[in-house]
Amino acid sequence: MHLTEGKMFGVLVVSPVSEGQDGPNLAFLAAYSGLLEGRNDWPYFVPPVFDVQQPDGHFKTREREIMQSEDHKRMSQDLQLWLFHQYQFLNARGETKDLVEVWQDYHSSPKIRKKFPLPPGGTGDCCAPKLLQYAYQHCLRPVCMAEFWWGESPKGLIRHHGQFYPACSGKCKPVLTWMLQGLEVDPNPEAQGLRHQEPRIVWEDEVMAVVDKPSGMLSMPGKIGDESVAAWAQKRWPEAVLVHRLDMLTSGILLVAKTAEAYHSLQKQFEDRTVKKKYLAIVEGTPAQEHGIIDLPLSSDPMNRPYQMVDHEHGKRAITEYRVVYQGDGSFDTSQISQKNRPPDTLLALWPHTGRTHQLRMHCAHPDGLGCPILGDELYGKKADRLYLQAQAISFVHPTTGKRMHFELTNTFII
Repeated sequence: MHLTEGKMFGVLVVSPVSEGQDGPNLAFLAAYSGLLEGRNDWPYFVPPVFDVQQPDGHFKTREREIMQSEDHKRMSQDLQLWLFHQYQFLNARGETKDLVEVWQDYHSSPKIRKKFPLPPGGTGDCCAPKLLQYAYQHCLRPVCMAEFWWGESPKGLIRHHGQFYPACSGKCKPVLTWMLQGLEVDPNPEAQGLRHQEPRIVWEDEVMAVVDKPSGMLSMPGKIGDESVAAWAQKRWPEAVLVHRLDMLTSGILLVAKTAEAYHSLQKQFEDRTVKKKYLAIVEGTPAQEHGIIDLPLSSDPMNRPYQMVDHEHGKRAITEYRVVYQGDGSFDTSQISQKNRPPDTLLALWPHTGRTHQLRMHCAHPDGLGCPILGDELYGKKADRLYLQAQAISFVHPTTGKRMHFELTNTFII
């Protein structure tokens, strides 16, 4: 079979119930998300939770009738609701709920219910629900599961051939939350606190401080209750407020205001884009040019947060300047770089001219950008011991003296 486009595949290792055996008798199941070359009935793969593709089935028959009717919208909505009720999902306790019940039980917030009263089309057709449903129906005990991308990446997203990915948060998470009930699973790594160092004070006076945030520490308090730079700062300076933030896995310079006046002054500088920031990143591979500008609009992937996507229709403009600092063969002078993972070819300096979510990570990884993911970027590249992205330098006007200040870290990528 030759794939005309990339596709997510999944494998579930199962343990059949076999009497008279001392150890587990392991087998595996395979699945693909959605349709594969227009079909959902390929041999070797588990079937869909509900087969909507039957040409003489109710859905296809009704769909043809709607196409010949003048009241397309209402009839289409009624048919979609009927379809959602046909998706009957089992959990490990043998209980069943249809897709509407699963969706509404998961999204209990009235605000989210109002925005997303029903699941998006295609929910329930991904690998993981198919695999679990087949296992439960055939009295097989799930042992472990993985999903991987095979083929070319979609145009707006970043998917690497042969790389493993978690189930999407928008469509799959509500369904899997139900289907995994009654099954003993490992703790969710996203809910586990991370070990980290404390921030380092680079410089301070009576109205503000410049601190160096370690990789793995939150800028602001999060849901998992882990320590944050904001909480750390308030323990030292009771009126402290973080002026901006970095991704949890990004290390480097953050500005802390100790007074309301300093905060408002620095905030306005960020709003006016007069604060200049420089990042360093180690990326996989070699950019085609030594220096350049990346101009790719970005928007969030609504069904798979926190992923971002290149969106030329609805995205916000995002601009990054880059320059190659060092280009090698994987043999950097690693005296300042962790030896847990051997670094790849290129050290980059990055200057963001805008401040979009995951801007640097997307611009480095996307094929219309550099096509060189940042080392350790689990979302858009490959996992390593850390994300090799650091806010290395910053310049701004001091909120009370009016003097232009510049700070630059010298302990690049020391963990």
